[in-house]
Amino acid sequence: MTIDSTSIERFQADYLKTREQIHRAIVGHEDVVDGVLTCLFAGGHALLEGVPGLGKTLLIRSLSEALQLHFSRIQFTPDLMPADVTGTTIVVETETGRDFKFRQGPIFAQIVLADEINRATPKTQSAMLEAMQERSVTVGGETYLLERPFFVMATQNPIEQEGTYPLPEAQLDRFFFKLHVGYSTREELGEILDRTTSDSSVELEKVLDAATILEHQKLVRRVSVSDAVQDYAVRLVMATHPGSDLSTPQVNTYLRFGASPRAAQTLILAAKVVALRAGRVSVEPADIQSVLLPAMRHRCLLNFEGEAEGLATDDVLQNLMDTVPANAALTGSTQGTN
Repeated sequence: MTIDSTSIERFQADYLKTREQIHRAIVGHEDVVDGVLTCLFAGGHALLEGVPGLGKTLLIRSLSEALQLHFSRIQFTPDLMPADVTGTTIVVETETGRDFKFRQGPIFAQIVLADEINRATPKTQSAMLEAMQERSVTVGGETYLLERPFFVMATQNPIEQEGTYPLPEAQLDRFFFKLHVGYSTREELGEILDRTTSDSSVELEKVLDAATILEHQKLVRRVSVSDAVQDYAVRLVMATHPGSDLSTPQVNTYLRFGASPRAAQTLILAAKVVALRAGRVSVEPADIQSVLLPAMRHRCLLNFEGEAEGLATDDVLQNLMDTVPANAALTGSTQGTN
């Protein structure tokens, strides 16, 4: 099915309007804002990592204010229980006596801010798994569907690890993107002070509703991907598997585990959003490359040697992009160098 120019222009306009509203509250962090919006229009979840005070929570709140969606915040703490997230069955008084009624938890929203998600116990973190993957919650043998669109944005702090619980790989894999929130520049910090230390305030406009977002998510999936570009995404993912025919020397040396099939799905869907932003109806290899780091950095694990060398997963993935050719025969293999 072809995509008409009107649909593309509408998508671009809505994307820019939402981006503009967020930047009325957020200074800088263009890559992070684009990453969050890519997750939104691709139908995925986002994990934002950065030290305290960089605006992670403010960014997510700003997005919620620009969208006509039900917003909920969950502050994760070590004493948070699964029922505090999903909800629980309570006893209520009725005309005929006592009865059981399910009281929904904060997960029953369309935008969920999971603040400092790594501060909750694994048991509580696991309460998010079904919701993030299946868009449903099962309590007491009953399954409750979550309203679409459903979008989880979680934050975590890479320092102050005392009393935290690293997210299990199964949960990390359910995040569409992992976005690094870095420090502001000199000019950006000056702008932040101008905005936050005066008596002026900013009110954001709601520019998108649920129906429009769902329409754009369907449009994203209609963007075409050639066999060659799809195979490029497949080869990139398979090249992260140590010991495979397509793995690169750095992967074999420094990675313990590679990316899952969800990584390939993420590369394609995110690249489709990038293509639409550029006004194109087909994905190019450059689109795949532009989303590779946030799509795969949390899906690949360094081994002891990689950690001892002080490498980051991004270093290995950057080398992967430099090594794996964009065009190759479907039966070919990569020939890489360190």
